[in-house]
Amino acid sequence: MYALNLLLLNTVTGNDMPLSLQTRLEAMESATRSAQSAGDNAWMLVSAALVLMMTGPGLALFYGGLVRKKNVLSTMMQSFILMALVTVLWALAGYSLAFGEGSPFLGDLRYLLLQGVSGAPNADYAATIPQQTFMVYQLMFAIITPALICGAFAERMKFSAMMLFMTLWIFLVYFPMAHMVWGKGGFLNAFLGGRIPCLDFAGGTVVHITSGVSALVCALYLGKRHGYPHEPMKPHSLVLSFIGACLLWVGWFGFNAGSALGASGLASSAFVATHFAAAAAALGWAVAEWIKNGKPSVLGAISGSVAGLVAVTPAAGFVKPMSALAIGLAAGIVCYFMVAWVKHRAGYDDSLDAFGVHGAGGTLGAILTGVFATNAVNDALKDAAGRPAALGWVDGNAGQVVNQLTGCALAWVLAAAGTWVILKVCDALLGVRVDPEHEIQGLDLSLHGEEGYLLEV
Repeated sequence: MYALNLLLLNTVTGNDMPLSLQTRLEAMESATRSAQSAGDNAWMLVSAALVLMMTGPGLALFYGGLVRKKNVLSTMMQSFILMALVTVLWALAGYSLAFGEGSPFLGDLRYLLLQGVSGAPNADYAATIPQQTFMVYQLMFAIITPALICGAFAERMKFSAMMLFMTLWIFLVYFPMAHMVWGKGGFLNAFLGGRIPCLDFAGGTVVHITSGVSALVCALYLGKRHGYPHEPMKPHSLVLSFIGACLLWVGWFGFNAGSALGASGLASSAFVATHFAAAAAALGWAVAEWIKNGKPSVLGAISGSVAGLVAVTPAAGFVKPMSALAIGLAAGIVCYFMVAWVKHRAGYDDSLDAFGVHGAGGTLGAILTGVFATNAVNDALKDAAGRPAALGWVDGNAGQVVNQLTGCALAWVLAAAGTWVILKVCDALLGVRVDPEHEIQGLDLSLHGEEGYLLEV
C-alpha cells in the first residue's frame, strides 16, 4: 500500500526524483488511513458497547436476582462500581501492562496514561481500526472479569475490601494473564511470538478460568454465609435473573464475534458458534436437571445457557457449528454436575456458582478448543511453508491439547495463588467479611443505607 501511494504521487507529479521526507511521511499517513475500515470500526464500537452491557445491566441483573432481596442492591452495585473502577485503572496503566510488548509475562509502560493510543491503528493487533477502538474494546473484558468473581462472595464481603481486592487482583492476575495470552510476545500467545501457543479466541483462560478459580478461592477463604446450608437462600427474583441471562446471551455476540476485530467472515463464524453453544448448553443442563429432579427449572435453563457461552468463548473463532453444539452440550451437563453435586459434596459456599460455571466451563472449553479448532475456520496461523497451520486435534495436531492444558494450568496457578495472597493482604488491612449482624440485616442497609424494595417481594 505504501509503495502504491508513492507510485501514485510520482505519476501525478511527473516526478522521477526521490520524494522528500515530508512527502514520504504524508504517503505513509495516507496508506495508514486507507487501510482503516469504517465498517470494521463501527462493528467494534458496537461490540464494545455489547460487552459493557454484559456487566451492566446483564450480570448485575443476573446476579442481583439470585441473591436474597436484602442484598440485591449491594450485589448489583458491585458490578456497577467495577465499570468505573476498572476503567480508571485501565486508562492509567492497565492497557499498557496488558498490550505493551514488555516481557513474556507482562507488558511495558509504553502506553502509560494512554500516551500514543490514538486514531491510528496498531497493526500488531488490529490493522483496520483505530488503536483507541481496540483499547476501549479490550477494556470491556477487563471490566466484566473481576465482576464475575463477585458471585462467589455475594452477601458477605465488605464493600471496602471488595474495592481493594479488585484493584490488586486486576494488576496481579488479570493484566499479566491478558498479556501472556493476547499481548505481543506473550508467553501463551499463539499468533504474536508466544513460546507456548495456547488458542484463546475471546477469553477462556484470560476471563473465565481466572475469575472462576479466584471465585473458588474467595468462597473457601470467606467461609459459608450465615445459616448456609441449613436456612433457605433461594433467589429472590428469577425474573431479574432471567432478563439478565438474556442480556448476557445477546451481549456475548460482542464478546465473541467482536474478537474477530473486524466485520468479517470470521466474525460471522464466531457469532454462529456462540449462539449454537448457548442453545445446546441450555438444553443439556435442563435435560440433566429434568432427569435428576423430575422438573426442568428456569434457573437451570438460564444457567446452562451461560455455561455454554463460557465454554465456547475460547473456541468461538476456531470451530465449526457442529463442534460448537458439542462444546455447548458438554458444558451444560458438566457445569450442572459441578453445581448440583460437586459443590454440595465438597461443602463450599460459592453463592452464585461462579466457579461451577466459569471456572469449570472455562477449563472445559479451553481444552475442547484444542480438540475441535480447525484452520478451515481460522487460517491466520501459518506453518513454515506459509500454509495454514494445523490448529487442533481434528486437523491432526493432537499436541494442541497439551498446549491448552498448559495454558489452563498456568491460569489456575496464577489465579489461585494471586487471589489467596490478595485476600490475606485485604484481610490484614481492612478485614474482608462483614460483621455477623450486618450480614443478618442485609448488605443493602448495612453497607449502603438503602433498600431495593419498598414493598415485600
